[in-house]
Amino acid sequence: MSDELSSFSGSVFEQIKKVNEYGSEFWLARELQSVLDYSTWQKFLPVVRKAMLACVNSGAEVDDHFNQVVKMIDVGKGAKRKSIDIELSRYACYLIVQNGDSSKEVIALGQTYFAIQTRKQELLEKFEELDEESKRLQIRQNLRDHNKRLVDTAKAAGVETNLDYAVFQNYGYMGLYGGLTAKDIHARKKLKPSQGILDHMGSEELAANLFRATQTEGKLRRDGITGKAAANQTHYDVGRTVRKTIEELSGTMPEDLPTPEKSIQKIEAKKRKQLPPGG
Repeated sequence: MSDELSSFSGSVFEQIKKVNEYGSEFWLARELQSVLDYSTWQKFLPVVRKAMLACVNSGAEVDDHFNQVVKMIDVGKGAKRKSIDIELSRYACYLIVQNGDSSKEVIALGQTYFAIQTRKQELLEKFEELDEESKRLQIRQNLRDHNKRLVDTAKAAGVETNLDYAVFQNYGYMGLYGGLTAKDIHARKKLKPSQGILDHMGSEELAANLFRATQTEGKLRRDGITGKAAANQTHYDVGRTVRKTIEELSGTMPEDLPTPEKSIQKIEAKKRKQLPPGG
């Protein structure tokens, strides 16, 4: 994945994003068509229709995410004609890139970008009532589950031994943390040798690593990546794209986020003490 495209992914989708009078963000389908490298509206429309079907199958209301609009455009000499466009929600864009031509590199970048944005919004809505410790516990468990899938998918790609996997994980961390390895992150957090870095991350840092893990697992599987070198590079590229997206959103880089005082293990122990007898 080229540096140009990696940085391009976040900025171009942000550049074409619009906000309506109610403060809701949306994207215009014809602009998205151009960014995703579809030469004509006729070639892009089947992808939009597949995304609409996926929206229906997910139980969501299509009209809430795909709003058809009619515009009058100039065609020269004062004449105008009608042009149909569609205002797309973030979720609609996510469904479109999921159903797009996966051989296009920009589609893969769009999948990462909109997955991050959609997941971030889901977390915000779902975790609105949770305190920071509860958020950490839930995201950490999700990360445990997804890391198991990542292990299996990486193994299928050729990352076979424990040492191979440690190297593979370091590539992901280096992409996400601007070149820092797991050992470097451990040192920055001033942890003891027996303490794991994932157990000493706040919810925001954990969420960034969850995005990295889920998107890497998906890309390895979707693109049929084979070979340790290719798998390592894929993990690095996904981590770096997540980092670029955080940067585009003016977020705090993961290595600059504070290390919580309590470990995940201490929070889990505290929660167990709160359980009723026999619970």
